[in-house]
Amino acid sequence: MSLRLLSSDPSDRGSQRCRLGPGLMSALGLAPGSPLLVSVPGGSCLCTAWPRADLAEGFLQMDLKCCSPGLLAHPPAHLHLDPDRLASAPCPKLRGARVTVVVQSAEFKRLAPPRLVHELAKDMLKGVRVREKHVINLEDFDTEIRCVVIESIDPDSTSSGLITSKTGVEVVGIQTLRHHRSQLQDQQIAPLGGLEEVCASLREMLRLPLLYPDTLSSLGVSCPRGVLLVGPPGVGKTLLVRTVVREVGARLVVVRGPEVVGSRPGESEEKLRAVFERARSAAEEGPCVLFLDELDSLCPRRRGSSAPENRLVAQLLTLMDGMRRSDRFLVVGATNRPDALDAALRRPGRFDREVVIGAPTAQQRNAILSSLCARMPVCPGVDVAELAQRTTGYVGADLSALCREAAMNAIRGSSKGSGEQAIGTKHFHEALKAVRPSCLRSSLGRTEVTPTLWAQIGGLDDVKLKLRQSIEWPMLYPEAFVRLGLCRPRGVLLYGPPGCAKTTLVKAAAGSSHCAFLSVGGADLYSPYVGDSEKALAQLFRQARACAPCILFLDEIDSLIGSRSDSQTPSGVQTRLLSVLLNEMDGVGLKTLERRGTDKILLAEGAEENRTQEKLDCQEVCNKDVMVVAATNRPDCLDSALLRPGRLDHIIYVPPPDQQVRLCILKMCTKSMPVDADVCLEELARKTEYYSGADLENLCKEAALLALQEENMEASVIKHAYFLRSLDNMSPSLTAQQIQSYHKGPR
Repeated sequence: MSLRLLSSDPSDRGSQRCRLGPGLMSALGLAPGSPLLVSVPGGSCLCTAWPRADLAEGFLQMDLKCCSPGLLAHPPAHLHLDPDRLASAPCPKLRGARVTVVVQSAEFKRLAPPRLVHELAKDMLKGVRVREKHVINLEDFDTEIRCVVIESIDPDSTSSGLITSKTGVEVVGIQTLRHHRSQLQDQQIAPLGGLEEVCASLREMLRLPLLYPDTLSSLGVSCPRGVLLVGPPGVGKTLLVRTVVREVGARLVVVRGPEVVGSRPGESEEKLRAVFERARSAAEEGPCVLFLDELDSLCPRRRGSSAPENRLVAQLLTLMDGMRRSDRFLVVGATNRPDALDAALRRPGRFDREVVIGAPTAQQRNAILSSLCARMPVCPGVDVAELAQRTTGYVGADLSALCREAAMNAIRGSSKGSGEQAIGTKHFHEALKAVRPSCLRSSLGRTEVTPTLWAQIGGLDDVKLKLRQSIEWPMLYPEAFVRLGLCRPRGVLLYGPPGCAKTTLVKAAAGSSHCAFLSVGGADLYSPYVGDSEKALAQLFRQARACAPCILFLDEIDSLIGSRSDSQTPSGVQTRLLSVLLNEMDGVGLKTLERRGTDKILLAEGAEENRTQEKLDCQEVCNKDVMVVAATNRPDCLDSALLRPGRLDHIIYVPPPDQQVRLCILKMCTKSMPVDADVCLEELARKTEYYSGADLENLCKEAALLALQEENMEASVIKHAYFLRSLDNMSPSLTAQQIQSYHKGPR
């Protein structure tokens, strides 16, 4: 039998009574007035058992006089409780209790004598049964004291007890109601994962000026005024601030940029002054942090002389310069567009320090996923390290969305009758298809890669091996690469005749290595405006570095980047694009804001550590760069500076298929076709000299279409004669002279 939870009777308000049926009281061995602990989702409530006036069973009404802090803010309603959640709670008389008093206003806290607060609290707690870490609701008394938090009780051997006139009540602190509620809200923040280093740095910067201002003053040093957090969207800037402020024990005042902007002249500046005044008054109760989220929307770079934004920037500068030493609050700003901020803000004396939070590394993604999965019913077989490896470019918000989507997949599977409640590996793999990195959503070269396996490409074993050595091996065997001092090559150039599977090889390499893949062509880069093409290419590299390891595929690179020796216009767009590409590949274009974390130190010989963690460490060492993979069928048109080691390190020739390779390609193309028993693929392979892989695929398609044409759409198999007729109607796309020209290689 379950108990339906009803709202408390108005006559029992403030009495700490719990009304339930007499039959249930008898079953639990409770007499009228016996202490009772009721456990509900989100906390528990300590009350005294009394029978209902109508003696009805199956109902429960309780007064939240003494309950968990979360229940006081969000009272439970419309619940059905199991009788096992009700338990007797002995409440012996207490010798002493340490409490924190919560008052209505900061003015009362400042003006009221501590002796008065102590006497009021002791008088209102007399006769109340209390429990450690619970809140006593005192709103029924017409005083400034709203509630009392029971910090600890004496004797320590019991967790509940009765406060009498002989109980010694010690007031250890006085808080305002607003500060108490903000602390309760901060306790609901999700745990951080992967931001330990940044969290420690920010904690040190906040703790020193907030908790030890006199120490800095004795050294003749002024307190820092502000800290600027810089990082891409969804990386955890706001969560980081809330967590660190809670750990430091400070009060948090949050202001988002658009909330301050007003419509009439002077309204924005007035609101900003009110925000600083609110932070100053909150700092009187204790350390306080004023958090300006989306700071770039509040204080953009000043342009012109009369723009409203200019006055707002000037007001913020004036307020930060006017902060006194007695103001125990710190200004923390957050932005994902630091270059859009006004330069006057980013100097010492205003935002003194800048903390850069880059996209999470493999180790940080592992920590984030472990933190998220700890609160979910995840199967033991789920490999979090493998998920961390496959989620390159994902920020904290993306990983949270990934776990949520995996949970939804598990719920859908359970609703279809599979009976699974736990979240398995297949649910995460399905979620990976739906949740993509947010940094690539507006990327120039974002491409949905069709899954391609190496086995689906006929022949070309030597080319496959070289590509796997360059792309796949660093991901699968990073320990071996680090042990030999190797790292992933900067670039690979595939050249060869058209139609010989260069693009397909790159797609297979990207799919097997589970890394991010960006593909760009001439139409994506070229613009009629001077400088736009170079800017787009630099932006493409920035996005690729944000989700490294990443493959940046430049198809038909000869049409994008020409040779400077053959260029008629030395300052043409192709020459400028080549200059940008060379600089980016050499690392000159790496920006400070793209930092991905501190450098990893390799373990000394003989040190012991988890093998999975060691593999993640090694992956960070040898897979930290962007790999440029280019394809061309005109290698003689490329500039020689692009082909030197350190840029396009590996130059791989993709030859036209020989007879054995042509046979493999024909087998792959006809694998899903109903070919007749008389079809001789070996004969077709002999007769298709100078045919490329694309030609052979087209030959099989034409034979199938010819079978439908000849048999009036009734064909069930494809005969050998149709292949021969299609062969007679086609001509190879390659010539001996063309193939001979590729043997010279790129110049």
